[in-house]
Amino acid sequence: MTVIVRLIVTLGMFYVVPAGLRLIDPTGLRRAARLWPLAAVPGALCLWLPRGGPATALAALYAAATLALAATGGARLLRERSLAPAEVAALTALAAPSVAGTALVAERAGHRLFGFDLDVLALTVPHFHFAGFAAALVAGLVCRASPGARAARWAAYSVPAGTLLVLLGYFVDDWAELGGALVLTGGMWAVALTTWREVRPGARDRVTGTLLGVSAVVLVATMLLALWWAVGEATGVVHPTLTWMAATHGVGNALGFALCSLLAWRRLGADRPTPAPSPADTPTVAAHH
Repeated sequence: MTVIVRLIVTLGMFYVVPAGLRLIDPTGLRRAARLWPLAAVPGALCLWLPRGGPATALAALYAAATLALAATGGARLLRERSLAPAEVAALTALAAPSVAGTALVAERAGHRLFGFDLDVLALTVPHFHFAGFAAALVAGLVCRASPGARAARWAAYSVPAGTLLVLLGYFVDDWAELGGALVLTGGMWAVALTTWREVRPGARDRVTGTLLGVSAVVLVATMLLALWWAVGEATGVVHPTLTWMAATHGVGNALGFALCSLLAWRRLGADRPTPAPSPADTPTVAAHH
């Protein structure tokens, strides 16, 4: 792992995930958010050790926490039985770190999980902390804040769908991954548009408005880079290297989008329990008895 990737992942582990959990549900996920830094310590430490037994053991501790978080999402789905857009985005956010944690264990062990190169596994870790967890989280918050905006509802569905399609594309081919990148990019641009037009004007102070504006503008640029890379991989068109993508797309998403978004939403007071979805608007997994 390069230093830049390690630093980005460390930011995701120590701040993005626990801050995001408080935004999803400050009551139900309060304990998980409070304890998460304890799991982040071995997760971050293993990044700076050479591959081998100690690094793998530390990574496994972090992975166990991510799997427990995914189980929390499963329990939430069974309890709420809701497939409303904001809820789908929240469930995706809760599941995404488990993909990162699994990839981290394999990469630190030097194991080519499913035949993937170790460099790909290393980049999967930040990808599913930011393009997975943070992106779905913000899509859900935007949808919750602007329930009447079609773009917001579409983003809350398409960001999780795009994230899943990109993951499936890893196992199929570059063209399948490109399809996922198109869906994900469209969803993220919808997040940026809704943030700029619907959420930013309602910011209560200039700092919050600036943070929201920066996150929206940066998101447009970073997803354009992601789309360029995916097109290049599928077609052979000249495109950025993975190292260049980490330094531009990765840093931009981590600092310009995820960090600015979380700081802004906390200032907006979004860290309150998710309101119960309207029965008339909410598709359900099964009818309540």
